[in-house]
Amino acid sequence: MPFLDMFKAKKPDIESLARKKNIRGLIRALRFRDVDVQLDAAKALGCLGPDAIGDLLTALKIRDKTIKLGIIGALAEIRSPETIGPLIATLSDENSEVRWQAALALGEIGDPAATMALKSILSDPDKYVRYASATSLTMIGWKPGDADEKARYFAAMLEWNAVRQIGRPAVQALVSLLGDRDSAVRIKTVDILGEMGEKDATPALMQSLGDENREVRWSAALAAPKCSIPMKALPRGLSRRPQAMKNPWIAGFLNFLLPGLGYAYLGKWWGTMIFQIDVLTTVWLFRLEGDDNSYAVLLPIYLLLGLHAWYITTKMPKDPP
Repeated sequence: MPFLDMFKAKKPDIESLARKKNIRGLIRALRFRDVDVQLDAAKALGCLGPDAIGDLLTALKIRDKTIKLGIIGALAEIRSPETIGPLIATLSDENSEVRWQAALALGEIGDPAATMALKSILSDPDKYVRYASATSLTMIGWKPGDADEKARYFAAMLEWNAVRQIGRPAVQALVSLLGDRDSAVRIKTVDILGEMGEKDATPALMQSLGDENREVRWSAALAAPKCSIPMKALPRGLSRRPQAMKNPWIAGFLNFLLPGLGYAYLGKWWGTMIFQIDVLTTVWLFRLEGDDNSYAVLLPIYLLLGLHAWYITTKMPKDPP
C-alpha cells in the first residue's frame, strides 16, 4: 500500500448507509471531498423522506458550507412544508452559495409561503442569488405586481431590455445592483442608467465614479452627462475612488530587511529577481569573508536599497488609472 494512501479518508458506502437508514453517517458523507459522493449522500438523505427531517434541520445549524449545501439539497428532495421556515432563515446566511442553494430549494418545494422571503432577496448583492430567487418565484407562480417589482425581477433575470423599457420606476432597482461584486453587472447597470437619462440616477452615477473598478468609473463618466450631470462635477466624484499609493515606509523597510521584497511590494517584476540574487550573493559572501566582513559590506547596500525603495514610492502616482 502506498504511504500516502494510509492517510486518505475511506470513501463512504452510500448505498449501505442508505439501506441502514444511517442519517448521521450520510450527513458526515456530505463532508467527503468527492463531489459525486456528496451528491449521492444528499440524494440518499432526500429519499429517506420525513424520517430524516429532524436530523437534517439540526445539522443545518452547522457552519460548514459543504454540509449546509448538501442538507439543503436533501430538503429540496423531501419537499416538506415543515422545512420552509428553516430554509427561509437560511436565505440570510453569510455565504452566497448557501443562499443560492436555499432559494433554489424553495422554488423546487413550490410552497407560496416562501414568496415574500424570495421577493426580499431579489436585491441580494450576489447575482446568482438574485437569479435563483427570480427563477424560484416563477416556479411558485408569482407574478410581479408594480413597476418596481417588475424591474427587480427582470434585473435578477438579466433581462436588461425589459428593465430599460420600464423607465424611471426602474431606477431604484438598478441602483441596488451597484453593490454587486461582479464589475460586469455594475458596468451594465451604469450603461442602462445612462441610456435612460433620468435625473434620479444622479446620486448613483456620482457614487459609481468612485468605484474600485476603472471600467465602471469610465462607464459612469460617459453616462453622467446623459443624466444632466455637469462635466465639472465629475472630478469630484472621481476623487472618491480608492487610492493606489503604496506606503513608502513599508517599501523601504522590506527592501532593507530582505532586498527585492520592497520592489515586489511596489509591483516591480524585477523585485523577486533581486531577492534571489541577494540570497545567493549573501551565502557566497559569508562563506568567503566570514560574518564581520560580510555585514560590513552588506549593511550599507541594504540601507541604500531601502532608501531607494522609499524614494521611488514617494514619486509614484497616488491616483489609479
